Amino acid sequence: VQLQASGGGLVQAGDSLRLSCAASGRTFSSYNMGWFRQAPGKEREFVAAIRWSGGSTYYADSVKGRFTISRDNAKNTVYLQMNSLKPEDTAVYYCAADKTWPLNYYGMDYWGKGTQVTVSS
Repeated sequence: VQLQASGGGLVQAGDSLRLSCAASGRTFSSYNMGWFRQAPGKEREFVAAIRWSGGSTYYADSVKGRFTISRDNAKNTVYLQMNSLKPEDTAVYYCAADKTWPLNYYGMDYWGKGTQVTVSS
């Protein structure tokens, strides 16, 4: 599975963005998916996860209530809708795929290249 994240950009605090992660390969629908982010000088951290069926999700406390993860298996795409963005959300955002649930953050099967999100105050 090859993954490519897109949709990042420069926004102001309070704005919204929707990230997309397009996957290649016919097995996308069998993978659980996650979004992660890495801010400058910080370790990569978990943001959100969605099960292969789309029937279960969970979030980091820092984004709960503001971000929504979803997927469209027909389009081989997972999304991250980010609302009420804050400057502390500034980071490179990555999508990743894994067969395990809950996600094995340190052993994800596949990682995509990231997309930069910058939130100005």
